[in-house]
Amino acid sequence: MAVRNHPLALAVATAALAAGIAHPAHAEEGDYGLLRTLINLVHPPGADNPVTPAQREGAYPLLSNPADFDDGFDPGEYGKWQTVQMSPETGATCGNGSPYKFFVNRVPNTRNTIVYMEGGGACWDYDSCSGKDGVRGARNPNGIPDDYMSILNPGASLVTPFITRVSLFDSVKTQQWNMVYVPYCTGDIYSGDKVAVYEDPTGEAEPLVWHHNGLRNDRAVVAWLKDNLERPTQMLSTGCSAGGAGSLTNYAVLRRDMAPSYAYLLDDSGPIFDAPRGADPEEYPQLPLQEQIRAAWGLDAPNGPLQTLAAEMPLFDLDQLGSIYPALAAKYPHDRLGHTHFWQDLNYSAYSYERFFPEIENAPDEATKEALIHAKWAQDTTRLTASLNGLDNFGGYFPQYRDLNDSHCTTIVDFQNGDIQEQEFELSDFIDSVLDGQGKVLDASEQSDEADRDKPFNLLYWLVDKFLG
Repeated sequence: MAVRNHPLALAVATAALAAGIAHPAHAEEGDYGLLRTLINLVHPPGADNPVTPAQREGAYPLLSNPADFDDGFDPGEYGKWQTVQMSPETGATCGNGSPYKFFVNRVPNTRNTIVYMEGGGACWDYDSCSGKDGVRGARNPNGIPDDYMSILNPGASLVTPFITRVSLFDSVKTQQWNMVYVPYCTGDIYSGDKVAVYEDPTGEAEPLVWHHNGLRNDRAVVAWLKDNLERPTQMLSTGCSAGGAGSLTNYAVLRRDMAPSYAYLLDDSGPIFDAPRGADPEEYPQLPLQEQIRAAWGLDAPNGPLQTLAAEMPLFDLDQLGSIYPALAAKYPHDRLGHTHFWQDLNYSAYSYERFFPEIENAPDEATKEALIHAKWAQDTTRLTASLNGLDNFGGYFPQYRDLNDSHCTTIVDFQNGDIQEQEFELSDFIDSVLDGQGKVLDASEQSDEADRDKPFNLLYWLVDKFLG
């Protein structure tokens, strides 16, 4: 009997349509044909790249949930966000010591996967880690609720077209992929490994014990993915802000362990600028921030986060964190890598400089403060654009301004208004160059923000800014 006439196949096909699981019109490498997709609906594929005994050893091992631990995942629940619980035995925990969890949205028609790292603030003292500093401190200081990916929390579920199944304005192939949303709750750009104790400066509250545990959380997520899902044929690692920086710093080990056939990186607005240790901060303005986080997050510990990076990438210089760009490009010459941020960013830039330069922190008015921040951001960005221009497989895309979120993050909400008018590029051109391009990854940089500021009022952006507070 032909499969198309089999009652079970017809029932499964009907169920797939009812669930809104569409078979892609254009097949990509890693996509399944219709028959295999229908079989997957009945018999969800299991892991084919599980953690090996050797990967369970070393400084940052891949540790799995115990066999009897209920992680909450149902392999056959397609097309919806599922909460995956992590046992403390994996080494995973949020900053406040609460259990770590992440989210998976699986489809039956592909093994391709996007790993999206959530954005948010950074912290290294009581106020910023406890939540007193609001959105510019640690994200999720009280841990992660199970319903985090609910439509009632659009800051996560609708943060970017990359992980939105249907977008009114933007189409990108990751919308058809398996999606992994990695939430942020440690305040350390997914890179720290230190338990800190922060005193309340008012003396009113007990000291805060904070787990800068980002790197071990990432390792636990990778262990779960390897033990539960298929090896991706194509994989994109991305995120914005702290998530962009985390996608950059974790790319080498993520790519090594997930072992995709084709791998892509897109760091949105999480730059790690050139800042050689011992240099002049006036020449390398991000240096004071980098020195702060090295100490606060345990980055320089023996066999710690930075030494782990250096062991994976021979060209990574422990005394020059900005060397991560050429180091990654050299380590993975066939991968397509990209970085993007706005020249007029006033969010990550404020993190980078405001608390480290007295003339900025004590500026007489907001306009003066913003001008000083922009000047240092331009200094660092100019150097980064030149560095990326020299790398064939690591492109840089630098528009000027967008009237949303202080021009921070080019890929949140939509891919619109990140254009570079003078070169007739849209942000989607850069994304396509990373995900689908050939030859040198696109490099582009905008010289003036005049055309951006002349754009008409955007009600959606206004509403998002109101939501962000």
